[in-house]
Amino acid sequence: MDLGSTGIWSIELRTADPDEIADAAAELDELGWGTLWIPGLGGGDILGDSERLLRATRTAKVAVGVASIWRHQAAEMAAGHARLQAAHGRRHLLGLGVSDPAAAQNAGHPYRPLADMGSYLDKLDQAPVPTPPAERLLAALGPRMTELAGRRTAGVHPFMVTPEYSAGARKQLGEGPLIAPYQAVVLERDPAAARAAARDFLGAFLGMDHYARSLRRQGFAEEDLTAGGSDRLIDSVVAWGDVEAIGARIQAHRQAGADHVCLHVVGAGPGMPLSQWRELAPLTT
Repeated sequence: MDLGSTGIWSIELRTADPDEIADAAAELDELGWGTLWIPGLGGGDILGDSERLLRATRTAKVAVGVASIWRHQAAEMAAGHARLQAAHGRRHLLGLGVSDPAAAQNAGHPYRPLADMGSYLDKLDQAPVPTPPAERLLAALGPRMTELAGRRTAGVHPFMVTPEYSAGARKQLGEGPLIAPYQAVVLERDPAAARAAARDFLGAFLGMDHYARSLRRQGFAEEDLTAGGSDRLIDSVVAWGDVEAIGARIQAHRQAGADHVCLHVVGAGPGMPLSQWRELAPLTT
């Protein structure tokens, strides 16, 4: 599935007023964004939210980035995905993640990430209408989950990673599998203001063990993970500045081996960040 070179990742495309979401999605499609990504959040009707975006767009792909396997039954996801593909020109990509031990425990299961994800993929394969590997991907961060993604899905959608991570993933996966990193962006030229906005959103994730371990593997030290993240960490995983600076980060990921980069505008205040999406639109080419 061709996702285009860049996409938009947005919480608001799941949580805002439905009519506002539809209007924004149609505009993003017209602006040339290749894929619209929506997060899993706490579960809910993510396939219904995908369908709203598919109905509002003509060419843009719609990707789930990502659904927790603990909050969505495989049979229901396979059936819903198949229905969306048939109705909307095979423009839907199903992203999956294993979340963390707490999510598994809340679902009444022990946490065995690789085995759990492997079993879930088996169920997608065995559904009455199977979900093809090319139409699903994993929120892989560690090398073993990345290897599983390369064998059994279209590829990986990693969160809070650097271009160097993209290079390592490409080296591990070889040519072919998709690498589509999430990239937080702040359209702010003042360093202090930009970093503060980044910390407001990303700081909470630094206390989550699976993200902290990923950042340590990427070369960050314990002191980088405190107080909302060091300047070094924030500057490495968040693209801030003007459109040119953000474009340079996209290019760095692509030169490192990424196929597609999805941009999440943070620090824009409440509501749909339409003005920022419009400002960033030159990066679709």
